[in-house]
Amino acid sequence: MAPIAIDPAIKDVVEPKKDTLGLPETSRARLEKAGIDLSNGYPYRPLKPLYLDDVYNVRNKERPHVDPGSRADPKKKALFSAAEKVIDLTAHIGTEIVGLQLKDLTDQQKDELGLLIAERSVVFFRDQEISPQQQKALGEWYGEVEVHPQVPQVPGVPGVTVIWPALQATEMKANFRNPGGASRWHSDLVHERQPAGVTHLHNDTVPSIGGDTLWASGYAAYEKLSPEFRKIIDGRKAVYRSAHPYLDRENPNAGPKFIERTHPLVRVHPATGWKALWVNRAMTVRIEGFDKAESDLILGYLYDVYEKNVDIQVRFRWTPRTSALWDNRITIHNASWDYEGNQPRHGTRVTALAEKPYFDGNAPTRREALGLLGPDEL
Repeated sequence: MAPIAIDPAIKDVVEPKKDTLGLPETSRARLEKAGIDLSNGYPYRPLKPLYLDDVYNVRNKERPHVDPGSRADPKKKALFSAAEKVIDLTAHIGTEIVGLQLKDLTDQQKDELGLLIAERSVVFFRDQEISPQQQKALGEWYGEVEVHPQVPQVPGVPGVTVIWPALQATEMKANFRNPGGASRWHSDLVHERQPAGVTHLHNDTVPSIGGDTLWASGYAAYEKLSPEFRKIIDGRKAVYRSAHPYLDRENPNAGPKFIERTHPLVRVHPATGWKALWVNRAMTVRIEGFDKAESDLILGYLYDVYEKNVDIQVRFRWTPRTSALWDNRITIHNASWDYEGNQPRHGTRVTALAEKPYFDGNAPTRREALGLLGPDEL
């Protein structure tokens, strides 16, 4: 199919590049089995918007969102009873479920999975037989599926983006000292009016050594802060930017600019009601109300709390046909490029957008809600 813009209102566009990279065989087999038309090339790239205001206006309106986890059975009986094993990978973050196929989950199990993701931040399923179409259908259960204005997509399945480091390297060369791309701590789509909730990444091809992904818990990062320090950031807002820049229509000669939106530094998850620190080094620009030096100092410390406390992180070793579902509202993540592109890695990703971030001063921390507080945390 000929490329088009994701929104017919977008008229000023740039033709996408033509990709000629050969697909890994396991990836090709999965896509062909799903009936994906590869005859016009892979992946599909939409026409890239030229101007900032066009992209800012995509989804720039309030949309209702009800988190499926908020209506789930707290004991998750339907989900857990159907699984062979439920394995918590660390004390604070990460759970693996064995013996279930995501494409076969009942509605009740989907709700309970949503609550489990909200509680454990990221949940893993190995040996999945799931097509891009089924992956998108599951994503729609958790919210409006994001269709990106310019990133590569699976042909004919809008909202299923292609995660293929070798393809990304054709645009921005990676090397050992500067791996780039997803090899930095970040959270997805923080610039949206209603940013990302649950993301589902299915990797059909992975390197035999390396390529792990790390996640860190926003609940636990907030809990690492002293009660007095929390008072400094509670209720504060920060500016968050997009990953991709665009031109200012009124001043195109000024060069590329990022989309920016303002959201709370600390947010509350609607399914758990727990507070989480919500910053990331890649795309949090500044804290409103502080001078730049003050904002930089505070943000630098918050990034370090997230990134340097290994006890609030999980590092996951991928195997082929594995799915990871995580909640961007309460995590940051980082993809290791230690395999240095020597072996193929390919996957498809679906992200469901969630509610407009909010703060509630009366909300508890996770440890407070679970009765885990020590005397030094009061």
